[in-house]
Formats: sequence, structure tokens, C-alpha cells
Amino acid sequence: MSPEDISTLILLGTFFAMILLRFPIAYAVGLSTVFCLLSQGQALVTLPQQMVKGIWSFSLMAVPFFITMGVLMGTGGISDKLIALANSLVGWMRGGLAMVNIVASYFFGGISGSASADTASLGSILIPMMVDQGYDADFSTAVTITSSCEGLLVPPSHNMVIYATTASGISVGALFMAGYIPGAILAISLMIGSYIISVKRNYPKGKPFSFKGFLVELAKSFWALAAVLIVVVGVVGGVFTATESAAIAVVYSLLVSVFVYKGLNWRGVWKALDTCVETLAIVLILIATSAAFGYCLTTLHVPAKAANLIKSVSDNPVAIALMLNAILLVLGCIMDMAPIILIATPILLPVAQSIGISPIQFGVMVILNCGIGLLTPPVGSVLFIGSAVAKLPMEKVVKATLPFYLCMLITLLLLTFIPQISLWLPVFFGYSV
Repeated sequence: MSPEDISTLILLGTFFAMILLRFPIAYAVGLSTVFCLLSQGQALVTLPQQMVKGIWSFSLMAVPFFITMGVLMGTGGISDKLIALANSLVGWMRGGLAMVNIVASYFFGGISGSASADTASLGSILIPMMVDQGYDADFSTAVTITSSCEGLLVPPSHNMVIYATTASGISVGALFMAGYIPGAILAISLMIGSYIISVKRNYPKGKPFSFKGFLVELAKSFWALAAVLIVVVGVVGGVFTATESAAIAVVYSLLVSVFVYKGLNWRGVWKALDTCVETLAIVLILIATSAAFGYCLTTLHVPAKAANLIKSVSDNPVAIALMLNAILLVLGCIMDMAPIILIATPILLPVAQSIGISPIQFGVMVILNCGIGLLTPPVGSVLFIGSAVAKLPMEKVVKATLPFYLCMLITLLLLTFIPQISLWLPVFFGYSV
């Protein structure tokens, strides 16, 4: 083996070994980078240099703002209003509360951008409500955790900002536009699955649809939904950058949560900010250490080697696309979302581009693959949160989620092989894809 191959083996081998030993992901990334640098004879000062370089980005400033916006709005009394809005829209169907859960996640996800926040916030309300009305607890939990992944696709999503920064040269606005239709298709797919199960189990219907009732609930939810409009319209319209829009959205979210919905007092605001700092510390240390890890990958020519390896298996674009999804799904079972985006994107994006997949389309594929990973053991954080909220064993929740995994995989295949689903809106708004 060449010295380069030995260093590559040390980098990846120690990383995955530490993952299997349940090291915190940031430690696993950082320590494997240290071992790789030592094997190459490089100075360890390279590590902090690359870490600082990794977070020295204007685009990344949007991440703490979006996280703060999501926490403020998520704890500021909007959950009930979004549930009521969803109920007025789809509650009349068979299995109406399941449909409400899915649609509410689409609305709430566009505000929080976090599947975990969606599950914790909406799940604590909707799961007991569904059980009280005759739905099985495991079914209610499965609907909640799978629909929470819509928020990863629907803007504003801080994970999309992380992908755009990692891929470099990708417009955050284009990614935001690319997420709307895939998020809607995922919601429709989950609703179809829920409807089939609801008919089979004879779950109840809600009240008949009332257009007047829908308008009333829409008016009550206006202030919450306007936060998304501020971000998306501002970015797409070129009024301000993603970072500026995120900062404005934080101020807006604070005012709405405290003075309009009155779901937060100032003590609650400080508590929310404490949560934001804790989350941000985790995200930024991951971004920093992953930048150093990525530096090692680049110097060792791992992306090119990975591309050659995948193409040596098959040169069929369909087979390569399926392999890319399979790799991301496997990584999702053992790693959290941000590290996958940061580490896998530099390796797999060139392979995707070589078979004609746009970086924008690939970004949506990565986000959905990672979202599925959040629902799978052994490190599925959203799966754990859903189980905790419902007070159910994880194994029982996984079994109830199996039909919804199928819905999500069908959506993933549609996004993979029909690029227009992801690219139509960005092209319509004049973005280069």
C-alpha cells in the first residue's frame, strides 16, 4: 500500500471505529483527523487552521439565526394555531387527525426547520389527542416522526445552508425553492399511506370541511406563516441575503412570540436562547472539525477514488444513483444529519454530477436521505424523541413506521429520477441549476 492509501485507511478506519464505539461525533471526526495528519507527517497546527477556515463563512452566519428563529417560534405558542389550521383544511378526511399531523408538520417545519423540534412540539400535543380519539399509539407516533422530516425540506432549513456551504457555489435561495415541491410530495405520500391504514383500521373522520372556518384559522395563523414569507420572499426576491433574512426573522419571531401570541415571557426568551446556544455549539463544532476532516479527504484524493470505485461497480447512471442513495441511507443509520452532509457531500457530489445530477437536486436527495436516517436505529434521534414523547418502546414504533418508510423511499426515488420535481421552482425563479 502507498503512504496515501495508509493515511486514508487510518482516517476512515479510526473514524468508523470510534462511531461504532459510540464516541461523540465531533470527537470521532476531530481525533481521526489528528491521526491522519500524524500519519502524513503534517504539523498539528493544520487542525485548528482548517477548523477556523471551515466556520469562517458569511453564509454560515444564517445557521444560528435560523436555529434561534425556530426555537422562538416553536416555544412561542404557534403549535396550537398551526394544528387548528391543518385541521380546518384536512381534518374532514378518514383518519383526519393523521392528515392534520402531516399537514401541520409541513407548516411547522417551514418555521422550525428541525425534525426534532417538530416531533417534540407537535408530537406532545397530537399524539395524546390521536390516542384519545381512537388511534393506535404506535401509529400516531409513526405518523408524527415521519411527517417531521418535511421540515427538513421546506425552507428555511439550516441544514440546506450547511449543504450549500459545503458544496460551495450553491445558491441558498435556489435550495430553498427546490425544497417546496419535494416536501409537498413527501406529505402527499405519507397522507396516502395514512389514509390506506386509516380505512383498514376504521379510524374516525373529523368535522366536514368549512371554507369559512379555514379562513378564520388562516387569519389566526397569519403571523406565524409570515415568518416563512419574510425569509423566502426576501431571499428569492433579492431584497436581502439568507443571513440578513434570518436575522430579520429572529427579531420578527421574538416580537410575534412575546407580543402577538404571548406564548413567551422574557424569562422564556432567555431559556429559549440558552437552548439555541447549546444547539449551535454542537452544530459549529461539527462544522469546524468536519472542515479539517474534509481537508484530509481532499489531500488524499478520496473523492476521486470514491468516484472511480463506484464507477468500477457499474457505469449505468441508474445503478450509480441507487448506490449513492444506498450509501447515504447506510450512513444515516450510524451518523447524525449534519456530519453526513459535511463529510459525504465532498465525496459523493462529484459522482452525482458525473451522471448528470444537479448539485441542487443532489442537495434535496441528501437532505431526504438524512431525514430517513433520523428515523432509523441505532442513532435515529427523531425516533428516540418520538418514542419518549409517546412513552413507547422503540421497537414498537419502528414496526409501526415500516409502511411509512416505504412512502419515504418512493418519494426519494421520485426525487432521484425526476429532476424536475426539485428543479422546476428554482428554474422558474431564474436560478442556475
